[in-house]
Amino acid sequence: MRDRRRLAAALAVSGLLFGTAACGSGSGSARAGDPNTLEVWTRSDPESAQTYERVFAAFTKKTGIKIDYQPVMNFDQQLQSRASTKDLPDVMINDTALMGSYQAQGLLKPITPASIAGHDEITAQSWSSTVGRDGRHYGIPYSRQAMTLFVRKDWREKLGLPQPKTWQDTLALAKAFATRDPDGDGKKDTYGMVVPGSAQNGYVAWWGASWLWQGGVRIIEKDGTGYRPAMDSAAALRTVTWMKDNLFCGDNGVIQPSALTSVTANTTNFQDGNAGMYLTGPYNISTFDKALGKDKYEVLPAPSGPAGNNDVLADGENIYFGAKTGKARLEQTLAAFLISPEGQELAMTGDHQPVVRIPVNSTLDAAKVRDDPRWSVVQKAYETASVQFPNAPDFAPIKQDTADALNALFTYCGSDVKAGLKELNDTLAGDLKDQDLLK
Repeated sequence: MRDRRRLAAALAVSGLLFGTAACGSGSGSARAGDPNTLEVWTRSDPESAQTYERVFAAFTKKTGIKIDYQPVMNFDQQLQSRASTKDLPDVMINDTALMGSYQAQGLLKPITPASIAGHDEITAQSWSSTVGRDGRHYGIPYSRQAMTLFVRKDWREKLGLPQPKTWQDTLALAKAFATRDPDGDGKKDTYGMVVPGSAQNGYVAWWGASWLWQGGVRIIEKDGTGYRPAMDSAAALRTVTWMKDNLFCGDNGVIQPSALTSVTANTTNFQDGNAGMYLTGPYNISTFDKALGKDKYEVLPAPSGPAGNNDVLADGENIYFGAKTGKARLEQTLAAFLISPEGQELAMTGDHQPVVRIPVNSTLDAAKVRDDPRWSVVQKAYETASVQFPNAPDFAPIKQDTADALNALFTYCGSDVKAGLKELNDTLAGDLKDQDLLK
């Protein structure tokens, strides 16, 4: 299965490289013929797209530069289609973790930070996530976020239990939520924790990364000019075994029954009111406020694991310039607006889903902009207790192979964790070798 997926990826990449080699402002699209219009893509649902519409309208009003805005749900599929027609978008806003893949496929123009007005208001930590394998920047930071623990405060206080600080605290609270009728309806119909544990699109690796970090685990580690797999360590064995035995196996109702087939889109138990905890991203705050009410839940730092830290997965979005020429000044002007205090605040506020969570502009404070102290928990987690997936490699196959392995181990409670992690480590070595990154 891995070999077939790798072959398909290689064919896709070669097709994209062929398609983008000739991309330029001379393509046949109507947009390319308008020197004052930028085509901009974001991976957005209708709710967040309305926020982008407001941001781009403000930009056009201020600069006179027009935006042909395209919110795209099936972003990568559509991007491949456009690359094959030699007509990439001018500007794209998408996940930081995709930069390595996009760079490897030749989809992006390199960026000089100094060419973007306001670049010095972005921290070195954020800029570091845009550096490709060749040492050049291929993105401009736009939004950042870090996982935090959402807890039903009303349930916790009703049961007289403290805020969880460690894994053991979290497990005890989850068991209490599952067994002590926290909603008071006299039925056994609540779960301790929500988990998007499907292998689809790497979800269980995305959710599980924070637990791995807290256990002292890294999926791959930097090794000189390359990387090496790191999932056969003693820390990985201890951490994955703990997760399997305490969260996924046993009849204690700690997680929802559908966890191992759940993705974030159908993992709604927390907002539906039948689960007590969710380690997830801050984009859910507005959803949970509407579904539950602010007074019903709290946003807390993640618990500390056996490695003595409470590190969580950090990710976010970058601004990318499509690998084409002719509109560099317009692209740089848009990027400067998007990272400015004005552009960032517009994207953080309003009646619709915010598209900037933690601002990359260091002059802004998320909690002050939103007048909501819960965002200070998220910002502090990003600034002091977060780890990102490595951005230079193409991390997509690494995340997917990790998710496949973890999902299989968690599905079969009699599985051999040590053997499964050894097999995963060998698979990750193959992924790195395919990218000429194995050391």
